[in-house]
Amino acid sequence: MKTTIKNLILSAVLVVGGASCVDLDTAPYDRETDLTYWEEDPEAAVKALNNCYTYLGNMDEQLYSEAMTDNAYTKQPNDFTQNIGNGSYSTADSYVKQVWDGRYTGIRMCNQLLENIDRVPDLDPELKKRYIGEAKVLRAYNYYELYTKFGDIPYTTKVLSIKESMSIARTDRATVIANMLADLDEVINGNYLPTSYDADNKGRITRWAAMAIKAKIYLFEGNWTQVKNITSTIMTEGGFTLFGSYAGLFEIANEYNSEVILDAQYRPTSREHQMMYAFLPPSLGGYSQLSPLQELVDSYIMLDGKTIKETGTSFDESNPYANRDPRLKATVMYTGNSYTLADGTEVVINCEKGEGKDGYGVGSDCSATGYYIKKYWDNTYRATLYSGLNPILIRYADILLMNAEALAELGELDKTAWDATIKPIRARAGFTLASAVEFPEGASKDKLIEIVRNERRSELALEGHRHKDIIRWRIADDVLNGWCHGLKTNEVVGTDNGYVRVENRAFNANKHYLWPIPQAERDLNGNLVQNPNW
Repeated sequence: MKTTIKNLILSAVLVVGGASCVDLDTAPYDRETDLTYWEEDPEAAVKALNNCYTYLGNMDEQLYSEAMTDNAYTKQPNDFTQNIGNGSYSTADSYVKQVWDGRYTGIRMCNQLLENIDRVPDLDPELKKRYIGEAKVLRAYNYYELYTKFGDIPYTTKVLSIKESMSIARTDRATVIANMLADLDEVINGNYLPTSYDADNKGRITRWAAMAIKAKIYLFEGNWTQVKNITSTIMTEGGFTLFGSYAGLFEIANEYNSEVILDAQYRPTSREHQMMYAFLPPSLGGYSQLSPLQELVDSYIMLDGKTIKETGTSFDESNPYANRDPRLKATVMYTGNSYTLADGTEVVINCEKGEGKDGYGVGSDCSATGYYIKKYWDNTYRATLYSGLNPILIRYADILLMNAEALAELGELDKTAWDATIKPIRARAGFTLASAVEFPEGASKDKLIEIVRNERRSELALEGHRHKDIIRWRIADDVLNGWCHGLKTNEVVGTDNGYVRVENRAFNANKHYLWPIPQAERDLNGNLVQNPNW
């Protein structure tokens, strides 16, 4: 993800320019080039398309995005998201540039395929149509990831020359959105994509994934009628169901289950990530660079449906994890919770201050918050915690939550709609009491919106959704200002009401709702106007 648009083009030019005595249109003898690749390789299109998929998403990006929110903290500032979470980042921030570079690399790969696919010999017309559809959706997804962070962005549907890459200006956000939606509509309405794939093609973009991405764009824009309509279609026609086990959703044995709409593809031994090394406790070989915050833990409701601060709550601060939303246990590792090894052995973790190898403050490899991550724990890992587990980018529960949120915002979330969305999500999580699973009769519109938003946080915690949510809800300046916290130690110094102070954060509402355009890009291209107050 370190290559800029310009660098990609420049590297291609350098390859050709190395043989100065040979005609520039003559292909090198020792390697495949763009001059011959598309015409001579019947599999050129699918190879190029597969390369586009490598920029769709990854486990590191998904999990580290949580540290830009009130869900998590990373103790590693360099090249990661700590500075974004605490508001100290600048126009030279390395992670901001990494995201910019990676997404534009993905866009360039898609544009390259779309520009050259007509050159591939004997390509089946239906397959060609499908490849075009996949590439256009992948391109739209990359632009979605960019505009939701940077606002106005350079938009192009062609491979840029060096000169063009150094002069292209930012396209206004509304035009970018219109172009993304036009591409998605072309693919969806033109039936470019199948609704499912065979075993050899699992993980590819389907018609439903394209529709889900379209719904996410409208969600970010607050177009509730469109969100309602699109998600309703997926719910009635898509054939998706909630997987039976919430914890099981994130196990490698259950990949491609009935709930997964889109995931990033990994494979044991051939393409793996090592994210567990960054979030597991020392007793399991990790060093806990990324850890959940107390604010996330506190957001999980009780089994009776009440929050921990609500009047009449059964929450007991001396026994804080009892009678809580079962998804807390499946997501966050706290004292008394456990990881299950491949042989069935339960490794119980003690996170309390000074206890064992994993206790808060015991060593530099321990959690900075007193909590560890459990979701995406893969007990089939290879040596040194390499895993081929796929991170899920969009799943059916997200569709249900988008539908419920749209209806709540429209004032249309009634018992029937609740029973089709929130109730099955809570039932699958393990709630049984009527006070938690049944529609809260008499709740105001604002209260229903609050319930749905918190449900979204609990259901999708640590899956990379929270950052966009607090940005589009315009609550980032509320939840990212002041101290974030870790577990309760009851000490006086360095705590608030006994809860460990982890980091003092600052979010400037006049500045931080948009990321800065990387200064390195502006140094190359004077037409890239900076975002306000940067």
